[in-house]
Amino acid sequence: MSGLPNCPECGSDLTYTDGTVMICPMCAHEWTEADQAAALEAQIVRDANGSELSDGDNVSVIRDIKLKGANKLKQGTRGANIRILADPVDGHDIECTIEGSGRMYLKSELVKKI
Repeated sequence: MSGLPNCPECGSDLTYTDGTVMICPMCAHEWTEADQAAALEAQIVRDANGSELSDGDNVSVIRDIKLKGANKLKQGTRGANIRILADPVDGHDIECTIEGSGRMYLKSELVKKI
């Protein structure tokens, strides 16, 4: 075991280094530690205030949000038990339970952690 990370493209564990560049012999992907750190940072979901969100957190809506139909979520509406989505749906990267509305997708920049 070399202690090098698996390839972010194909997941191969056969990576090797050439100077400061890591290379995957399986798919020929090349990346640096800075690239890998930036990719890990991009996976972190943050609220409107910059706080890191995680599964199970409770959130509050920071502004009125129009929904399909005549409904809307008012500012201050609380969402419970959020779940971070691995594959965002139209920019909506969290799913939570809104009392009276059920489960729905929200954008993390429209909520704050409670």
